[in-house]
Amino acid sequence: MSAVAEVAARTALPELFDLTGKVAVVTGSTKGIGKAIAERFADHGAKVVISSRKAPACEAVAGAINERHPGAAIAVPANISSKDDLKRLVDEARAAFGKIDILVCNAASNPYYGPMSGLSDEAFHKVLDNNIVSNHWLIHMVAPEMKAGRDGVVIIVSSVGGLRGSGVLGAYGISKAADMQLARNLAQELSPDNIRVNCIAPGLVKTDFARALWDTPEAERRSSQSTPLRRLGEPDDVAGAAVFLAGRSGAWVTGQTIVVDGGSTA
Repeated sequence: MSAVAEVAARTALPELFDLTGKVAVVTGSTKGIGKAIAERFADHGAKVVISSRKAPACEAVAGAINERHPGAAIAVPANISSKDDLKRLVDEARAAFGKIDILVCNAASNPYYGPMSGLSDEAFHKVLDNNIVSNHWLIHMVAPEMKAGRDGVVIIVSSVGGLRGSGVLGAYGISKAADMQLARNLAQELSPDNIRVNCIAPGLVKTDFARALWDTPEAERRSSQSTPLRRLGEPDDVAGAAVFLAGRSGAWVTGQTIVVDGGSTA
């Protein structure tokens, strides 16, 4: 590569990941993966809407982001199981920032750990409703605006649990596999209007959501040893993939599931 080409390549790199002028709604963004995604989006120039069930947690995260990037974040608490709450989330995001360019469906539920033979109907419905149906609702609330502008990004945070069976996380895995198919289907429907829909499938990441799988030194060692990179994921590992998909860098990627798991499914 010539010296001129090297300079051009270095100059182009920031543009590929620049989110300046974009507005992103991120569900489940007061901790873990969702929080890391929202923070990194703001670092790359986006305005972000922080949302989870509890208002104080939303306000704390939005406040911390605004300390670093004044005016970049607002807090809109919402329960993903409520269609009315999701509609309010979308309405308040538009009222504050005028539009929604990026939607990250990160919030999810897993109320049961064990074989599916012991799974109650109530728990099964909760998993399916919160992890699939709520994503369907929210995506279709923002899609018309994205279609009108012929530009938009939808990212669903799925899981490697959707790629393999489990004796203790069966319902969760089923819901996450469905999210991958949701992305594929919606990519077929929405991509002609330049709306890109993709999934990220993390492996075991050190979050409160997955704490039961890594919260002792022995559990972390055992889980790390089954991963080729010999460590568990950190929220930022997933946030990097989200920035890639949200920016110009991911402009020709749609209908895909990007696995971020340290090689555990390799």
